[in-house]
Amino acid sequence: MIHDMVIYQKMYDLILYAFPIVNRFPKSQRFVLGQEIQNLMITILRLIIQANKEKNKSFTFFKIDVALEELRVLVRLAKDLKFIDVKKYGNISEKISEVGRLLGGWIKGVGDGGQG
Repeated sequence: MIHDMVIYQKMYDLILYAFPIVNRFPKSQRFVLGQEIQNLMITILRLIIQANKEKNKSFTFFKIDVALEELRVLVRLAKDLKFIDVKKYGNISEKISEVGRLLGGWIKGVGDGGQG
């Protein structure tokens, strides 16, 4: 079951942590940069669910990896624009990195070409 997957739970926890932070962005950015960050997090969660159901996971793994990198960049931008303080940025970055490490383990775990 998807809810038992560690990567799913870590991404879900990231969303629960980050959404309230993003909701406190300045009004002018809440529906621009903030919305983009939130959409990316939801997309990654959906892609994890999709990969869990697929026989050939390699393309979805690639899409998750790209989306995680995009998320890293947007969160850093939000920090540099001072929408996120340094401590919260560090927490979010660590959570993103943890999902990335889990993705790497999942990729290795399914073996050759993302089959399995």
